[in-house]
Amino acid sequence: MTRTIEDLAQKMKDIDFAMLSTHTKGGTIGSRPMSNNREVEYDGDAWFFADDTTLMVADISADPKVSLGYQGSSGILGQRPFFLAVGGKASLVRDKSLFAEHWTKGLERWWPDGIDTPGLVLIKVSGERAHYWDGEDEGEIVLSPTRTQA
Repeated sequence: MTRTIEDLAQKMKDIDFAMLSTHTKGGTIGSRPMSNNREVEYDGDAWFFADDTTLMVADISADPKVSLGYQGSSGILGQRPFFLAVGGKASLVRDKSLFAEHWTKGLERWWPDGIDTPGLVLIKVSGERAHYWDGEDEGEIVLSPTRTQA
């Protein structure tokens, strides 16, 4: 069964965290857990807040090619695993109006000053392709090979 982006978005609502992988200065892959919030409607773009001084932000500045990895459950009573790998390009957004648009309750835990936190940056990952494994079903969706950046 071929899945749609809407199908994947529905599955992603049950996943708390994604692993965001970047290319590091030394040429290796660096991966970090990022909050998926369970409140986000996935449309091919994923948004994450970070501090501007992190190595992850430096990695993205040097090479915007990234991947996101998700793991959830599927099937009857959630007994089968669901995996999703999204490859795409990241951009760093410093627009406070977009901060406000993507801010969700609970982020104050990390940034008590909210969208006015000095050094706050929004990472936009524009997915280009997604590969999923849903129990015994698997497939790939081309999200868009020419997605625009913020």
